[in-house]
Amino acid sequence: MSLGRAPAVPDAWSALRGLPVRPGDDGGLINLTWYVDQPVAWVAQRLHPAFRAEVHEDIEAVTAHLARKGLVTPRLLHTDAGGLCHVAEDGVYRVMNYIPGRTVHRIASPALAAAAGALVARFHLAVDDLEWAYRHVRPGAHDTPLHMRRLEEGLTHAAAAGGVAGDARGVAEGILEAWRTFPLADLPARHAHGDLKISNLRFDAEGQGVCLLDLDTLSALPLDVELGDALRSWCNPKGEDDTATWFDLDTFAAAVHGYTAVRALTPAEREALPSAAERIALELASRFCRDVWDDSYFGWNAQRFPSRAAHNLFRAQGQLSLARSARSARAEAEQVLRS
Repeated sequence: MSLGRAPAVPDAWSALRGLPVRPGDDGGLINLTWYVDQPVAWVAQRLHPAFRAEVHEDIEAVTAHLARKGLVTPRLLHTDAGGLCHVAEDGVYRVMNYIPGRTVHRIASPALAAAAGALVARFHLAVDDLEWAYRHVRPGAHDTPLHMRRLEEGLTHAAAAGGVAGDARGVAEGILEAWRTFPLADLPARHAHGDLKISNLRFDAEGQGVCLLDLDTLSALPLDVELGDALRSWCNPKGEDDTATWFDLDTFAAAVHGYTAVRALTPAEREALPSAAERIALELASRFCRDVWDDSYFGWNAQRFPSRAAHNLFRAQGQLSLARSARSARAEAEQVLRS
């Protein structure tokens, strides 16, 4: 089955043969995505090299558990050989069933924020009793201190850089300065989605949460990291491709109340949550900034930016701006958690 341009989906799933294929119109930054059939019935992807074939063992375990609990979730389509994915010369391919609904890239109302919070809480409750040791472990994926050390190393190596790489030095220094005074929490790890930006949540036409998507990052994480990533995305009214952004407290309040209406927070979780979005915004800013120099990981928009480095510098600036706004709103966020 050819997609017209390489790469093409391998002929490992007889259920897909002869069906129309088109590029995904709301795919993410990492994996190549295609929609199969009309109306869409399947989603085919070639994974970024950062994800190994073992990630599908985790996806299968978690989605099977969610399905047993009655939650809507995408499921892997097994290959004709019985595998969870297909390993080809040019990468790892998989197919999952398509979940109808809407993908949004920013939250436009408190009602949608509350629905998002409730959806994530339902997911957390459902996997609370899951017994599973993750096969695909990405060391340091949300190790914020490690990302900051890597950024500091990159800053040292880029001391004499010019152009876009040189412009990143000031952003890196701002990120590191903010991190030095961050109140790092110490919460236990729990089953987590691992990448709860709002575009990884599926909504129906009425704005209610349907399911979580993009499950390559399933792992055990502290709740402030898991929800910090969510709130960093949800409470940013401008999205990741804008530097004039801020932390929206109304969205924060709606999301937190939507979550806690389904799942209660422990005292330690309540204490950590007001600064959680700031932590992940700084972490993501550091990763975008480091990729200005590495020029190897994140996808980029060639229509808006002259290079991957330029796009990632812009993203880093936006996340640093968001982190600073979240810090200035921390006292008000703490009041939300007490209400």
